[in-house]
Amino acid sequence: MSRQRIMSSLAVAAAAAGALTVAGPAAPASAADCAAAWNSATAYTGGANVSYKGRNWSAKWWTQNETPGAASSGVWADKGACGGGSAPAQPPASGTCSHPAWKAGTWYAAGSIVRYTDGKYYRAEHDNPGYDPVISTWYWEPHACGGSNPGPSTPPPSNPSDPSGFVVSEAQFNQMFPNRNSFYTYKGLTAALSAYPGFARTGGDTVKKQEAAAFLANVNHETGGLVHVVEQNTANYSHYCDRSQPYGCPAGQSAYYGRGPVQLSWNFNYKAAGDALGVNLLANPNLVQTDAAIAWKTALWYWNTQSGPGTMTPHNAMVNGRGFGETIRSINGSLECGGRNPAQVQSRIDSYQRFTRILGVTPGGNLSC
Repeated sequence: MSRQRIMSSLAVAAAAAGALTVAGPAAPASAADCAAAWNSATAYTGGANVSYKGRNWSAKWWTQNETPGAASSGVWADKGACGGGSAPAQPPASGTCSHPAWKAGTWYAAGSIVRYTDGKYYRAEHDNPGYDPVISTWYWEPHACGGSNPGPSTPPPSNPSDPSGFVVSEAQFNQMFPNRNSFYTYKGLTAALSAYPGFARTGGDTVKKQEAAAFLANVNHETGGLVHVVEQNTANYSHYCDRSQPYGCPAGQSAYYGRGPVQLSWNFNYKAAGDALGVNLLANPNLVQTDAAIAWKTALWYWNTQSGPGTMTPHNAMVNGRGFGETIRSINGSLECGGRNPAQVQSRIDSYQRFTRILGVTPGGNLSC
């Protein structure tokens, strides 16, 4: 991935919200009062005070997206209980189930309740700029509206021959990538799908197949047809360590080069992806080139959670009808869109159209950016 594209991944939620907020030191709240609620999208400097789950916390140094009290995060100092020492009360379930439909891109405050496209209700655990409730499970939780919502259920497989339910069969996958590296297994891809259950499972069959084709077309372009597992220009390897990050580069100066289906690069991207997936990729970046499922998960992480230089995630672009061209913008728009590199854009479009033919679905409109 290009530096311009990758640098935009540093502020995951902030990119979706439109700006990165930086909070400086603030006067600590009194013992009886809670400081402003912690927000994963905010960058905090040393001395900043927040509240989280009924307790106040103070940042020891710069931090972003490190949960107060988490075992892996030593950045937050516990300042004790606030607001009576208990977490804010949860709003009661509504017996009328009259909550509004969820809408991507709408800002939701913690406590908001929405009806998702699957007909189920979800409550925002944390403020968020319209993240998908079945993908961003840290921000949303199933809500028993009137006691009738048991939470998300697994939809029946779209492809009956594949228990994973993926809309692309193994035969179709092999047809798409006849010269692929043996590392990129179909089994690895389907094993990774559980990390983002909304991927290629949102909307009708046409939308599901279009999203799968769009994802695989962009991956095809990034890896030369799933041929390259690691970045080919070794001269760049030492450039991907951003020493300004407080966690540094524990795996080494040259350890964060491009790997996997989206050629994940830079120490901050390895950390962000690893945090999201529950794998310490900052310390073990080689997992992206040795474990096929993890490699595919990093690609799905970018697709489902990152806006890059665009205005939305590629997933939201496809499920909300913005078209394939918007996915190009989110992945490499700063270098390719707006006439900057029409040949590269056309290469992605050609792959997408070929893959939709294999899946027997129309490509839809808005193919270019």
